[in-house]
Amino acid sequence: MNNYLKKAVLLGFVYFTAIYSIQSQSKKLQKDSPEKVREFFVSSLVKIGDPVLNALSKNQLKQLMPVEKSPGAWDDRTHVTYLEAFGRLLSGMAPWLELGKDGTSEGKLRAKYIDLAQKCIHNATDPSAPDFMNFVNDKQPLVDAAFFAQALLRAPKQLWEPLDAITKENVIKALKSSRKIEPYHSNWLLFAGMIEATIIKFDKDPDTNRLNYALEEHKKWYLGDGTYGDGPDFHWDYYNSFVIHPMQLDILNVLKEKSNDYKTDYTTELNRARRYAAIQERLISPDGTYPPIGRSLAYRFGAFQLLSQIALWKELPKEVAPAQVRSALYTMIFNQINVPGTFDKNGWLQIGLYGHQPNIGEGYISTGSLYLCAEAFLVLGLPSTDSFWSDAYQPWTQKKIWSGQEIPIDHASK
Repeated sequence: MNNYLKKAVLLGFVYFTAIYSIQSQSKKLQKDSPEKVREFFVSSLVKIGDPVLNALSKNQLKQLMPVEKSPGAWDDRTHVTYLEAFGRLLSGMAPWLELGKDGTSEGKLRAKYIDLAQKCIHNATDPSAPDFMNFVNDKQPLVDAAFFAQALLRAPKQLWEPLDAITKENVIKALKSSRKIEPYHSNWLLFAGMIEATIIKFDKDPDTNRLNYALEEHKKWYLGDGTYGDGPDFHWDYYNSFVIHPMQLDILNVLKEKSNDYKTDYTTELNRARRYAAIQERLISPDGTYPPIGRSLAYRFGAFQLLSQIALWKELPKEVAPAQVRSALYTMIFNQINVPGTFDKNGWLQIGLYGHQPNIGEGYISTGSLYLCAEAFLVLGLPSTDSFWSDAYQPWTQKKIWSGQEIPIDHASK
């Protein structure tokens, strides 16, 4: 047997072993109780967030966080990677923190992370702090200032209101400083819009031109059936879930509270997002995998932020039961988070979709980028008593149809 054939046989063995392992694990997970599933979600989010929040709360993030880059990295990413890690992590963690503390073991755990998050916000925006973050140098900080702003919108009672006056002033100054960055003519417009929506919510003097331009351009880029172009062009990737729907929803949710002029736009976007969430649920295979399509696959299960957000908002389409979304997300996240190589020996995320795969990262990917995966955990903002968490296991759409069960006919939205 020549070397080429030996390699082919070995790769085939590894591939089928991995598939068999995933399928076997999927069957085992069906037996887990709803309580155990929530415990897994909480422990996974904490595992992801611990290194970032513990280090930043002590002003040691820049000292302790490794900065892994993909082989094709554009440049040294240390000037942007720390705000990436913090903003993205906090945006995904915010709804869980917003539940506040209580006497349960989970409530006590939330109290710990609420305290850590508040300390981190102070350090990240204090110009005299060792971990003061870059909000102005290069273009990337606009992106992650927006994720940071989104976190504040998602947890105002825990992440904004308790802050002291000086920290609040520093936060607003940091967000406004990012205005010097001009966004690309793409989903990036929503980063500028998100920052301005947060200023509307918590401060004054928003740049309404940056805000309204983002919303008006996305109206032009709607392609139908719940999907937007990333700019004028259609891209087969997960950016409708990474950015486009979640940020429009959160922006318009703020604006409709301020003015009736935005209520129609909010309703329209919510209906589009519900359709995209239904499509996302159908993308998850019976064994909890999904198509590795498009760029930024190193964000892992963050690709399903929109499905998680629509479940959090209790706006799932009638044909999609909350428990089937929980079961699908559980299987998917379990597959990816537990494979060796997802974390390094100190608990920091490593580049990859399934384990450690540095080559999967684009030139803009570094360690901080990877924390967008936390967005899949938005559903933790639903209390443990909610039917999403308390209902018994239900198979999701692909699980049903590939086992011979009937499913509703799928229809495009009009």
